[in-house]
Amino acid sequence: MARLQRRKFEDTQDIRVTGRGRVEVVELDDRVVARITWEPGWRWSQDVKPIVGTQYCQSHHVGIALRGQLRVEMADGIELGINAGDVFEIPPGHDAWVVGDEPFVSVDFEALRGFAKGESSGSRRSLASVLMTDIVDSTAHAVAMGPEKWLELISRHNERAERAIDGHEGRLIKTTGDGVLGLFDSAERAVRAGLAAIDAVTSLGIEVRAAVHTGEVELTAGDVRGVVVHTVARMMALAGGSELVVSATVRDLIDATDIGFEDFGVHALKGLPTERQLYTVRKASPS
Repeated sequence: MARLQRRKFEDTQDIRVTGRGRVEVVELDDRVVARITWEPGWRWSQDVKPIVGTQYCQSHHVGIALRGQLRVEMADGIELGINAGDVFEIPPGHDAWVVGDEPFVSVDFEALRGFAKGESSGSRRSLASVLMTDIVDSTAHAVAMGPEKWLELISRHNERAERAIDGHEGRLIKTTGDGVLGLFDSAERAVRAGLAAIDAVTSLGIEVRAAVHTGEVELTAGDVRGVVVHTVARMMALAGGSELVVSATVRDLIDATDIGFEDFGVHALKGLPTERQLYTVRKASPS
């Protein structure tokens, strides 16, 4: 429920330094707002890419420019200049750099919990919950819609899926063409994000299926590896439209009273040595 509140950027403890840049993040319950300052000479591909490890910035930015100039280049080569006073939207898949000798300062309102957070160099293994989604009958949709409308739909799908992941304190690892892969330190938040992602795209005229599994993963620059990733992909392939499948491990970790589980049977997952007991997830209706 919304409540009357206020925060100051000057008082935040969540400050992320990215080379020649600075991100100050405040939280208003489930909303995140950031003041971003990029110094002259800052460029995403030079100052942030080494931190997050992706080819392009995968964050969706919506905000207002307060000072300076920024140039944005999308992966397809389209460019846009953003100047002080402009209200802007920048989809995922871009590079950007400061123009001129003045810092670029903006306030950003979209999916900033995971922005500019990365892993240390090399790789490490840790316990995590992995959420994977994809669009049901994506090939048929793509053929029926045509390339231009399909790409627009994918962009809107990715934005909503990222928002669902970020809103449940997860990290969008990558998009997969017609789906997403997110990482969480909580099985319950991963499941809630999966449910939110399913609900978020219904108004687009599509259905997604999803799966969540918890296990040990290896984090590398811009990606996540491990048997858990293969397992969740095989689980997701069994799901139907608007269906979320989870492993017994995930079910055992969750004790929320508003999340219910239904037996989905024991399945042999291709390439994995043992059969797995799976469950579908349903969110209880308000009483």
